[in-house]
Parts: sequence; C-alpha cells; structure tokens
Amino acid sequence: MRSLIVIFVLMALSGCASQTIQRKDGGSSSRPFALSHLAKGEVDMVAEIHQRELLRSLRALTEKLYRRNPQEYRKVGLDSVEAASERIFEQINRWPDAPLATLNWEDSFRVAFLDGYAGDRVHAFMGALTSMLMAAYNHKTSFYLPDTLSSQKLYNSARNIEVAVWKLSTAKTAEGERFLLSNSLDGDAVNLSFEREFGKLIAMQDMLALIMEDKGNRSISRVFQSFVFLPI
Repeated sequence: MRSLIVIFVLMALSGCASQTIQRKDGGSSSRPFALSHLAKGEVDMVAEIHQRELLRSLRALTEKLYRRNPQEYRKVGLDSVEAASERIFEQINRWPDAPLATLNWEDSFRVAFLDGYAGDRVHAFMGALTSMLMAAYNHKTSFYLPDTLSSQKLYNSARNIEVAVWKLSTAKTAEGERFLLSNSLDGDAVNLSFEREFGKLIAMQDMLALIMEDKGNRSISRVFQSFVFLPI
C-alpha cells in the first residue's frame, strides 16, 4: 500500500510539472521533477521560481545595458555582449563560492558612477545588483522546509533596486554626460524597456516579501525611503 501511495504521489507531481509555459523566445518554464522536491514546501517552490525569474530579468538587463554601452565590455578586452554578461551569470552555478557572493555591493554600485573609473561600469553596476539580490535569498539557490527567507530583506532589496534605477537614470559625468545609457526618450526613438524590466524585479521582490511576511506572521517595517541603500 505504501508503495502504491508513493507511486501515485510521484505520478501526480510529474503531471503537474508537465504544464509548461512557452515563452516568446522559444524557451520553456518547465523543469524536471526531482526527488529533492519532496523535501520542499509550497513556499520553497515559490521562492525558487521567483529567484529563477529574477535571474532571467537580471541577465536581460545586463545584455540591454551592454548593447547600449558597448564601450564598457571593450574596456576589459571582451568582444561581445554575451561574453560580458557571462562574467556575471556563470557565477550563479557556483554560488556562494563565487567572487560576487562576497562582493561589497554598496561600494560596487558607487564605483560604477565615479568619474575617472577605468573599469567596466556595467559589470560593476549589475554585479552589485546581482550580489545584493542574492544576499536577500541568503546566498542560496535551492530552498527546503527548514529554510526561512527574511521578508524584511526581500522588501529592502526592492527599495534598493529603486535607488539603483534612480542613480542609473540621473547620474552624469562632470561633462554632463550619462555614465551609462539606459532608457531613451529622444525624438521618435522611445525606449522604456529598462524601466519595464526593473519594474518586474521590484514587483517580484515585493510579492515574495508579502508571501514571507504572511508565512512568518512578521510585519515588514515600511520605512520612508531616502536615496540610500537599506541593509540586506
């Protein structure tokens, strides 16, 4: 009888996993069932899905920034958007042992907008953003029943994204030029794709923060946000 119950549960879970979303780019949202899923609660699965989509958006933003600012990856001898983006996202598979996991992300954000900085500003900015957001997930990429995410950290990370977007949109060199090009409202060439992608990041973190707040019955401290980063 126990064997039959186990088989039934596995079949049911496999059936649920087969309901996939087909994306515009031809990709799929599905992932194969693994026995480790049996050690996960619903909230753990939700956290992993949020993080997976978060990383997709972060990579999309990184590639967009490099396309608008190709001089940045050329500074470090790279020849393509893909190669430059991979410098950040190949580290996810070896987190938390990757260099970005121990990055001082606040300093890295500031370096991206320093006059005279000779390095790759996109890498500094997006590396900092990735490191900060991974810290909100306790530097984990898999979650199980004993794991607990802080609703406050998730909420704070969403506010930090808002600060980062404001800085990206307003920071200028001593000559009055933007450090990094992103959204454009010039003439007929309106490009607000960055704003939409950053908005998705903020919404995902806020939603997960609310889920964790409800799970733990701990209220989020919704502080007034000035243009400084909140602790993670």
